[in-house]
Amino acid sequence: MSDGTPPASPTPPASPTPPASPTPPAGSTPPASPGGSTTSAEPAAPARAAKPSANPARRLLATVLTCEAIVIALAIPVAISVQHVSGALAGTVCGGLAVLCLLLAGLLRFPWAVAVGSAFQVLIIATGFMVKTMFFLGVLFGLLWVTAIWLGRKAENAEAR
Repeated sequence: MSDGTPPASPTPPASPTPPASPTPPAGSTPPASPGGSTTSAEPAAPARAAKPSANPARRLLATVLTCEAIVIALAIPVAISVQHVSGALAGTVCGGLAVLCLLLAGLLRFPWAVAVGSAFQVLIIATGFMVKTMFFLGVLFGLLWVTAIWLGRKAENAEAR
């Protein structure tokens, strides 16, 4: 009962092929082999020279301003709940000063920013009229500011030698 078509030949099983390694995106370097060398013909990039350390005075002053921003922001709920200051006033004054502290910390690369930061310490002390504890904390941060300037300049002079 043949209809004239030859019987179908069985297909041989497919031979297992090793999985293709993924190709890295264009512009990237191939991963290093376990031995630590790359298979690329490109030479290895030269090691970058160490970046000179940032101005130590600027780093200390930025740290003081950042800590001040945190403390001033935390004074907002104290002003509202303990001192019964309106939320809008406490948020505007303390929140604004906290943002200005962070902006000034970023601007310390300019020489005038240290003088502005020194004058800014008076505003921080003045927040004591809203939250009494800020008189003490403002003076404390003012002392930290002066100490940071002194220690930073001392470190700069030591590096220059």
